[in-house]
Amino acid sequence: MTLLIIVTFAVVYLGMAIGHLPRLKVDRTGIAMLGAIVLLVAGAVTEGAAIKAIDFPTLFILLGLMILSAQFALSGFYDWCAWRLANVPWRPEALLAAVVVVAGGLSALLANDVVVFAMTPLLCAGLRARGLDARPYLIALAGAANAGSAATVIGNPQNILIGQLGHLGFWRFLFACGVPAFLSLVIVYWVVARVWRGRLSDGQAQALVDRKEGPPDAPRAWQLSKGLIGVVVLLVAFTTPFPRDVAVLGIAGCMLVSRRFASRDMLGLVDWHLLALFAGLFILTGALADTGLPGQLVDQLAASGLALDRLPFLGAFSVLASNSIGNVPAVVLLMKVWAHPPEGALYALALFSTLAGNLLLPGSLANIITVERAAAVGVTLGFRDHARCGVPMTVLSLLLATVWLLAMGYIAAV
Repeated sequence: MTLLIIVTFAVVYLGMAIGHLPRLKVDRTGIAMLGAIVLLVAGAVTEGAAIKAIDFPTLFILLGLMILSAQFALSGFYDWCAWRLANVPWRPEALLAAVVVVAGGLSALLANDVVVFAMTPLLCAGLRARGLDARPYLIALAGAANAGSAATVIGNPQNILIGQLGHLGFWRFLFACGVPAFLSLVIVYWVVARVWRGRLSDGQAQALVDRKEGPPDAPRAWQLSKGLIGVVVLLVAFTTPFPRDVAVLGIAGCMLVSRRFASRDMLGLVDWHLLALFAGLFILTGALADTGLPGQLVDQLAASGLALDRLPFLGAFSVLASNSIGNVPAVVLLMKVWAHPPEGALYALALFSTLAGNLLLPGSLANIITVERAAAVGVTLGFRDHARCGVPMTVLSLLLATVWLLAMGYIAAV
């Protein structure tokens, strides 16, 4: 059975790197689920072992945050933000800065994937109506969503997993990662503004529309207030010993109790595919960890001077894995084989895996969502367009994060 587990694991993670199974319409979520199913059907993993391998508190926190974010989406807040950003009477450079600030700020407290999903279409429509090329603003939107989400333990799925398994406090995490995340937002703006200088206001949009979309309704006051109260309660709960997963689910339950929004509509905004992806990866990595091989590999790496908590290995792994198999699968894998990670190294992993997602389009789910949502409304953002900004913004962000981590003593240089 050990051979079957190794082969299945290798095939799944190869599929993660490719993004699909050749000649089949099976995406990353389907690949992970199929891998888990193969192990269950073959008897390599029992039902009890599969359930035990799934980290349900992490899934509950993800689910609860997605429901909380759905409250903001249905209140009209995201639509209103996107429209206001695209139609504010500012110069293009100031508009670009506003996109970075809003996307980064929202992503620090709400799921970054949901933020870009909700804001991309209306932002595109407003920019095209002004005769502006939407591409630099979309790059800034995705880049800022990634960078901003690095600041907090609830900013993105991989941070949630790291924080849950490492028992990292919200405010300690913010202190450790907030500064490099903020500096990364500055880098996102500077790089995009520099690479696209002279093109931000040339009036040559990719796909101009003949009519202007009307402004969305203002956010529903009570529904928006309900979401904001939920965020405040969440932050307070995270400062107490109360279990995070229970607190988040309790807040999500309050969001579902509504006279205006149907539960079906709110749950329809939950990224069930991401939750299924996590569940499948937990089962696969759990089965591999039970073979004892990953532990032996970690010991051999440490003996050869490549300990997981050392900067060279952790940095290289984060960049390569995030831009091949994706930052979420990479973190799930590493956290499963890393028995006792130091707190400082976990902060480094959170920063590196998140900021590395800006390098190339496939490096982050937020990037992919932005491209797909933009394409649906007629704006094409290509791999090369993104890489022109993604490569320098990632290199500079990782350098600053490294300097910060070393200066604060969170991670060893060698």
